[in-house]
Amino acid sequence: MLTLELKIPPVILVLVTALLMWTLAVAVPGLGFTLSSSPLIALVPAAIGVAFALLGVLEFRSAGTTVDPRVPNQSVSLVVRGVYRISRNPMYVGFLLVLIAWGVFLGNLASIALLPAFVVYMNRFQIVPEERHMREKFGEAYRQYEAEVRRWV
Repeated sequence: MLTLELKIPPVILVLVTALLMWTLAVAVPGLGFTLSSSPLIALVPAAIGVAFALLGVLEFRSAGTTVDPRVPNQSVSLVVRGVYRISRNPMYVGFLLVLIAWGVFLGNLASIALLPAFVVYMNRFQIVPEERHMREKFGEAYRQYEAEVRRWV
């Protein structure tokens, strides 16, 4: 299982998850639901998600550190300001919110059922390896940050 650690870029994983969600919505229409304004309701988590992810990217760029999560050894600074005071992984929180919005837009429970799998995968194969590297690279400063800020929100 270590072979999957840090291998798939999270953006690709989001696209694959979104495609699987759409496939399930088409394949299992009996689990569909309708909200009175589902497309409009979906805009809220989508907008928040995009903003959260972009703010995370901007903080990394401002700190001069890599935004490519597949190469955590290229991290040059520990970013703990801005949205990183709310979540240790704001880009991933943003991705999850966009997927939630997509599930609401699709209006299908089978699609939404994929969201926990996305979180489990991200935790196991992306976040845990990143955190391991950050502990090694930044030591006590990262441990303190872990103690103060939650992994997701």
